[in-house]
Amino acid sequence: MAEIKLAAEPRTEFGKGAARRIRRDNKIPAVLYGHGDAPVHVTLPGHESMLALRQTNVLLNIQLDGKGQLAVAKDVQRDPVRNVIEHIDLQVVTAGEKITVDISVNIVGESAPGTIHLVEEQTLSIEAEATHLPESVDVSIEGLESGSQILAGDVKLPAGAELLTDPSYVVVLVTEPRGEAGDDESAASAESPAEASSEG
Repeated sequence: MAEIKLAAEPRTEFGKGAARRIRRDNKIPAVLYGHGDAPVHVTLPGHESMLALRQTNVLLNIQLDGKGQLAVAKDVQRDPVRNVIEHIDLQVVTAGEKITVDISVNIVGESAPGTIHLVEEQTLSIEAEATHLPESVDVSIEGLESGSQILAGDVKLPAGAELLTDPSYVVVLVTEPRGEAGDDESAASAESPAEASSEG
């Protein structure tokens, strides 16, 4: 996994007013924590950080005071209306260290004709090396018949990754769509009381 360098600056002002001023300058308040060290409060460049965090589980190289520190984003707070980043929690990591992350489930292939698939788990929790974090995992449903299911324990993970999600959890379920006959029966039963009333 390639590192993305972000130039950080020490942050000395705190509170909502300070955070608003930082964001007006197109910067993002952030905090670096981990390994038992005291949290380090910084600001990050707004545009570059937004671009970097479009990727899932991206490895960041935070440049601060002439030194680089590897980190991953553990919590990204966004404004729900403007969809801009308001704050980032960064977990300090080192090469070779294993950390816990969530990866997206990516469905590939087509199930058997006349069936549909339901994704029960959108993400899986795994433990993997901090410098080799996968963004997603492919789950093939090619040719699966109705009634088939893929459990978390069935999913083939990238090399070096260990599943933390309960292996008995259903990730994908293949089933048949509700038939028109069933819908007609429901409609007929819904009309029955009215018809009975008119007859009476």
